[in-house]
Amino acid sequence: MFIHSTAGGFQVPDTVARTILCLDLGTTTGWALLTCSPAGFNLISGSWDFRPGRFDGAGIRYVRFRRQLIELITSVTVDAVFFEEVRRHVGADAARVYGALFGVVTGVCEEHCIPYEGIPVGTIKRSWTGVGNASKDLMMKQATARGYRVEDDNECDAIALAHYVHDRDVDVAAPVEPEVVRVLS
Repeated sequence: MFIHSTAGGFQVPDTVARTILCLDLGTTTGWALLTCSPAGFNLISGSWDFRPGRFDGAGIRYVRFRRQLIELITSVTVDAVFFEEVRRHVGADAARVYGALFGVVTGVCEEHCIPYEGIPVGTIKRSWTGVGNASKDLMMKQATARGYRVEDDNECDAIALAHYVHDRDVDVAAPVEPEVVRVLS
């Protein structure tokens, strides 16, 4: 886990701190929790390993991910969730895992009324390195150059996503209008 803090730079228009969660979805999921305030920002990051054990069922990684995600968003007030939006996978298994984790994230966010958004991988890489198809090695070197000590490329990608969202100046605390559902009798 890595904690990074800075004063100045990004300025939030009001005095309310905003917390966003950024995720790099996969069997090893990278995460970064970014809290922005007028004084600066704090970033805490890490990665979660959801590889099933020898005697685990096929769905246990999703049960563990859901539990970890709910624990995090209920222990800290998360105002928005951002995740890497992968549009193409090399293998079928990776696509299945990503799709299932995507379903868990969007479902948990809907249940807790938290806005969420997928950001394309190329957009994140371009904002972090200047190259839209940057290698894992280049992403990691950029993290080191920016002063981060990351455990793996998944944590690095989550940090890069947090910086992208931070730099884009997204109003992560914008209220979500509830959907009105009419029941016809």
